[in-house]
Amino acid sequence: MTGDTLFKHLRKKIVVLIVILLGTSARAQVKQAHNPIIFADVPDLSVVRVGHTYYMSSTTMHMSPGVPIMKSTDLVNWKLVNYAYDTLASSDELNLGRGKSTYGRGSWASSIRHHKGIYYVTTFAQTTGQTYIFTTRDIERGPWKRAAFKPAYHDHSLFFDDDGRVYMVYGAGKIKLIELDEKVSAIKPGTMEQVIIANASSPAGESEGLPAEGSQFFKVNGKYYLFNITWPKGGMRTVVIHRADKITGPYEGRVALQDRGIAQGGLIDTPQGSWFAYLFRDYGSVGRIPYLVPVTWKDEWPVLGNNGKVPDVLPLPASNGLMPGVVASDEFTRSKKDPALPLVWQWNHNPDNTLWSVTQRPGFLRLETGRLDSSFLFAQNTLTQRTIGPQCTGSVALDVSQMKEGDMAGLALLQKKYGLIGVKVNATAKSIVMVSAESGTAEELLQVPLTQSTVYFKVACDFTDLKDIATFYYSLDGKSWTPVNTHLKMSYTLPHFMGYRFGLFNFATKKTGGYVDFDFFHIEDHLIVQEPHH
Repeated sequence: MTGDTLFKHLRKKIVVLIVILLGTSARAQVKQAHNPIIFADVPDLSVVRVGHTYYMSSTTMHMSPGVPIMKSTDLVNWKLVNYAYDTLASSDELNLGRGKSTYGRGSWASSIRHHKGIYYVTTFAQTTGQTYIFTTRDIERGPWKRAAFKPAYHDHSLFFDDDGRVYMVYGAGKIKLIELDEKVSAIKPGTMEQVIIANASSPAGESEGLPAEGSQFFKVNGKYYLFNITWPKGGMRTVVIHRADKITGPYEGRVALQDRGIAQGGLIDTPQGSWFAYLFRDYGSVGRIPYLVPVTWKDEWPVLGNNGKVPDVLPLPASNGLMPGVVASDEFTRSKKDPALPLVWQWNHNPDNTLWSVTQRPGFLRLETGRLDSSFLFAQNTLTQRTIGPQCTGSVALDVSQMKEGDMAGLALLQKKYGLIGVKVNATAKSIVMVSAESGTAEELLQVPLTQSTVYFKVACDFTDLKDIATFYYSLDGKSWTPVNTHLKMSYTLPHFMGYRFGLFNFATKKTGGYVDFDFFHIEDHLIVQEPHH
C-alpha cells in the first residue's frame, strides 16, 4: 500500500468514525418532553385541536385582560396568542375601588371549543354572577363577540352534540345539564336544567371532601364521557370519569387516576391518533401546574397513565422553555406596530389606562399615581407576570426621581402573603425598603437611605421540591447586588387562589401625580446562588 493510498484509507476511516460519533451525539441530543409541561400557574386548562394546532384556555381570575389563550403544535411548547376579554366588567371589586377587591374570584374555569369555523371560549364569574360566551372566527387576532347571562354555571363544559344541539354540563357533586339556544348566546327558552349524575363523587368513596367539579365533557366513538375532579377526605385530588350512551344518562363512573394529586382536565387526541389527558397539580406557591398523561383505551374506557402513574417523560418533543411564550423579559421599547404591552403581562384587577404609558418616555414603562391607596394589595395598576419553576429571578431598573411624599414603588411578589422591595418617600427623603406580609401583616424589614435617582431590584424564587423561598436584592449600579437578610417563605393562599407573580407597582398614600419609570423587566429561569448575609 503506497503512502497516498494509506493516507486515503485512514482518512476514509476517520471520516466514517466522525460520522458515527456525530450520529451518536445527535441521537443523544434527541430529547423528550418532561412533566410538568408548564412549570407555572396555568390552572383549569381546557384544550381543543383544530387540524394540527392546539389551543388552550385557562384561569387567571382577577387579572386583566382575562382568559388567556395559548397555542401549540406539539402539546408541549405553548405561546400566549390572545385573551378572551380586556376587562370582564366595571365594578368596585374589579377596579380595586373603595377598599373592595375580587381576589380569588373574577372569571374561573373556562371551556374552549371549535365548531363550524367558530371558536367558543366560555367562562363564569362569581363576582358578577354571570356566565360568559366569547366567540370569534380568528382566535389569535379576534375580534370577539360576547354574550352574558345569569346564573353563573359553575365549572361548566360547553358541548356541541352531533344532532346540532348545544349544552353546558356543570355543577359540584350534583352534575347538571342545560341546553343553549341555536346562537349559543343564552339558555334555550323553555329549557329546564336536568340532573344527569346525582353524586359524581361516589366512585372515589363515601368520605367526600371536595365534591366532584371541574366538568369537562366529550364524545368519543358515540359514547359520552365526563371528567371531574374530587378530593376524598384524607386522600388526594382524584380524577373520576363517567360515561353513558345517551347525554342524559344513565352514567356509570370509575376512578381514573390517583397520583400525586394530578387531576382536573380532559381529553385531547393528536393528528396521529394518540390520546392524552391534560391535568394540573397543586404545587405550592408557584401555583397549579399542567401535566400531560398518556391515555390508552380499554373496553371503551380511557385508561390514564402507566399502571396508574403519571410518567415523568413523555413521547413528545422536548420543551424549548417558557420564554418568551409564557413569560418574557421586556425592555419597554416599542415600534409603532408593537402592542403597548406584550401578552405575557396582565394587570392586577382592572387598570386605569390613563395612568400608565410606554410612549411618554420611549423605552420606559411609566406608572403614575392618580388616587390614594391604603396598601400594596389595593394599589391600582400593578403590572404582573407569572413566576416559573423550578427557579427564577425577576429584576428591574427604576427611575424614582419624580416620586412624591408618601409614594411607594418597586418590584413585588404578589399573593396574599406578599413580599416587595422598592422605594418609599417620607417627606423629602427616599429609602429602599423591603416589606414582608408572610405573617399575614405587612412588616417593614429593611430601610436603607437612597440619594440617587436610579435603583435596581431583583427577586429570586426557589420552588424546587416545594422550598417556596424568595430572596430580595437591591443594587445601586445594576452590577453589585446586596441581599436582604430575611427570606420570604411563600405560601399559596385560597383567598388569592393564584401562584405568586412578579409585580411592578407604584402607589400613593398622601399625594397624587408622582410617577416612576421602569427601564426594563428581566426574567431568568435560574436562581441567584449568592446567599444572603446574616
